[in-house]
Amino acid sequence: MDEQKDQTEVREYFRIRGPQPLRGSVTVGGSKNAALPILAATLLSSTPSVIHNVPDLLDVRTMVMVLESLGAGVERIGKHSYRISPATISRFEPPYELIRKMRASFLVTGPLISRLSRARVPLPGGCAIGSRPIDLHLKGFAHLGVDVSMRSGYIETWAQKLRGGEVYFDFPSVGATENVMMLAATIEDETIIANAAREPEVVDLARFLTLMGASIEGVGTDTIVIRGRKDLQGCEYTIMNDRIEAGTFCVAAAITRGDVTVHGVETSLLRSVLTKLEEVGAQVEKVGEDAVRVAMSERPRPTNIKTMPYPGFPTDMQAQFMSLLCLADGVSVITETVFESRFAHVGELERMGAKVQVEGRSAVVVGVEKLTGARVTATDLRAGAALVLAGLAAEGVTEVNGIHHIDRGYEDLEVKLQSLGAFIERVRG
Repeated sequence: MDEQKDQTEVREYFRIRGPQPLRGSVTVGGSKNAALPILAATLLSSTPSVIHNVPDLLDVRTMVMVLESLGAGVERIGKHSYRISPATISRFEPPYELIRKMRASFLVTGPLISRLSRARVPLPGGCAIGSRPIDLHLKGFAHLGVDVSMRSGYIETWAQKLRGGEVYFDFPSVGATENVMMLAATIEDETIIANAAREPEVVDLARFLTLMGASIEGVGTDTIVIRGRKDLQGCEYTIMNDRIEAGTFCVAAAITRGDVTVHGVETSLLRSVLTKLEEVGAQVEKVGEDAVRVAMSERPRPTNIKTMPYPGFPTDMQAQFMSLLCLADGVSVITETVFESRFAHVGELERMGAKVQVEGRSAVVVGVEKLTGARVTATDLRAGAALVLAGLAAEGVTEVNGIHHIDRGYEDLEVKLQSLGAFIERVRG
């Protein structure tokens, strides 16, 4: 009977013993937030694409299954490389059980409309970090000639004739910018996206679409101009490295009062994170174009943080920085402007001795001299990373549960931390 036990019932957790300064160097992998839209974009062509530097993550595996469910041929040709053959896609409705796992799976909607003139996609799921409405995606589609309706929890879209147009976003949504940009890439008219997201992952997608044959100007600014091409061609592309993984390791060096060099990241993409690390007293040294060294020997100084769309401080680094500021010598204020429910990690940090008071979209962090190991649970991806960082700096043993959330966005996190001297292990059972 044990052999027939549902694998989802098998518990895995991280056991961490601290405090232990991290020392050495580590190399980050491919960007999850760039890989997911680029994998979806391979559907825009009927010819194959080969994508390299794809991180081996749960979210990536989910996207691969979505592509396969639509009829695409997917071949893994290396640990971090895939060949996608989309000529055979015929289904316009991805399975509910896959879409509900990951919000980014909704990114196949634009490519499906382009290839099959319609899509029927369940309302997506993902991390419980607050409302992330898809109305911006749908408004953008409508401006390009797509009819949209919602029935029984499904988004139904169809288009008799796509046309270029001007799309204005009330908020610079990354996902909406990517979805509309993919659809526009196959429309020969001119499309203008105003108040577009400027995140580096959007830039990476634009590079891929350009290589496929689209003409895209203004990428990296708030106004993107796209002149599409009906017959986009598959291509070979290498995904950018993960700036959020890099930022997490930079904070890990600071919170453990260690000395770590992080390789594989364009330091200009981490400017807001590195600036805040310098404000709290870390020594930050850029090493060439793609590495940064972070060292710290004293308690961090307090600072205030306000998350903003790029190039502001990333919401995906807010939880990790909160762990660091829990040990600061003074009071810090963190204001979350992107997602309204992204303080779920506060209660878990308090179990370790942190003093944090949440007031609406702000958290007042009163620094303490030390954290103490405890049994805690990750409720989302970045909250899980924050708890791991807190465990590395805490006295005693910390058990981090819910690590399937962490596996969605960090490949071999415990292995990389072990290489830096951390006492962390993955425990199964």
